[in-house]
Amino acid sequence: MSELIGEYRHKLDAKGRLSLPADFRKVLKQDLMVTPDPKDQCLYVFETEAFTAWVDSLFESKGGWSPSNSVMVAQRKVLNSRAKKCDIDNSGRIHLSQVLREQVGLDKAVAIIGDTDHFEIWDAQRWDDFCAEVDVASLVS
Repeated sequence: MSELIGEYRHKLDAKGRLSLPADFRKVLKQDLMVTPDPKDQCLYVFETEAFTAWVDSLFESKGGWSPSNSVMVAQRKVLNSRAKKCDIDNSGRIHLSQVLREQVGLDKAVAIIGDTDHFEIWDAQRWDDFCAEVDVASLVS
């Protein structure tokens, strides 16, 4: 997968369809996975292989996936149950179900944020608030 970067402002239509940035459409495969982030702040959108790698990476800090660990089994089950398959239509749009939109508070105005191996869909105001709290300048001080 190519790197997904940048911020784009778009609007959801009445049916929950979202036009993807042209730069993203050029590099993304057709089959995508959409899932709420673990804190329900936004939606993560991955290509299928990247979604699987992301789920696996969450367990790495805990010593790796262990099917004999009942807590990990439950966590993985919930993570997988929250994900939905999603295709890019002929107009370069994806459809976001009402359940997913409500879960993370998406209405009309959204920010699409490239984050290297996936992109995120945020409510535009929530994204602006998030950015206002992040001190990027501290990286160089």
